[in-house]
Amino acid sequence: MPFRAKKNNTAAGGRGARYAEERMNIHMKLGFIGCGNMATAILGGILKKQLVPADEIIASALHQETLNLAAEAYGIHTTTDNREAAAADIVFLAVKPQFYEEVIREIRDAVSEQQIIVSIAPGTSIAVITEWFGKKIKLIRTMPNTPAMVGEGVTAVCPAETVTEEELRRVLELFEACGSAEVMPERLVDAVVSVSGSSPAYVFMLIEAMADGAVRDGIPRAQAYRLAAQAVLGSAKMVLETGKHPGELKDMVCSPAGTTIEAVAALEAAGFRHAILAGMKACTDKTKGMA
Repeated sequence: MPFRAKKNNTAAGGRGARYAEERMNIHMKLGFIGCGNMATAILGGILKKQLVPADEIIASALHQETLNLAAEAYGIHTTTDNREAAAADIVFLAVKPQFYEEVIREIRDAVSEQQIIVSIAPGTSIAVITEWFGKKIKLIRTMPNTPAMVGEGVTAVCPAETVTEEELRRVLELFEACGSAEVMPERLVDAVVSVSGSSPAYVFMLIEAMADGAVRDGIPRAQAYRLAAQAVLGSAKMVLETGKHPGELKDMVCSPAGTTIEAVAALEAAGFRHAILAGMKACTDKTKGMA
């Protein structure tokens, strides 16, 4: 069964800003503290899948302009009061990592042991977040990525021992609304940052480089981006849908004395694999250093 909020007839169904006095009497299923790209990607997927109605979602942010855009785009409740958003059943901490401790100290008295807190901050452990709250909480640490904005994200999910199987299932369903989700032990979450959290940047660099090469060979820029991006998308789908090892799929393209093996040889000579491995190692080391 989908995770659905109970309908609350006291909430206004229209779009736009909500009055604070009205909100105080409305019980929210989901709260987002922070309303940036990742938060809106997640809530956009949730609304598209109709898992929770817009009038039972509230988001807080520092700037009213940000909230106005979210209210207009999604029809959700908004507030500049983080404590108000923190009163929801499931609360997403979607602020930048450097602001986590400050925000948690602000909202911790408004959070109960029955609520579920979802962290999306890299490098900040369950133990550290729990310490900042200063009490036992139901915490789920996650690492999503930006392709969630187009419904193709992947999120690593790590529940604290205080979280029940049913509570974990609910949060997994929310993240699956904007892609896929993988339950992982916390000891592996830092490594997830390099392989999926930050890796869209590497892939964008690859697409940009491929397009540059195509432009050098005479293909118009816009067409070059489309060709390169679709090639990456199709290749990824082959890995996911065929179940074949990536090396096997590579070998299928490399004919003896052909063009592809010539390109592969040149990439290997330039340190293609080593560059990727080195980049991922630097990303993981940086993530661990943020703890």
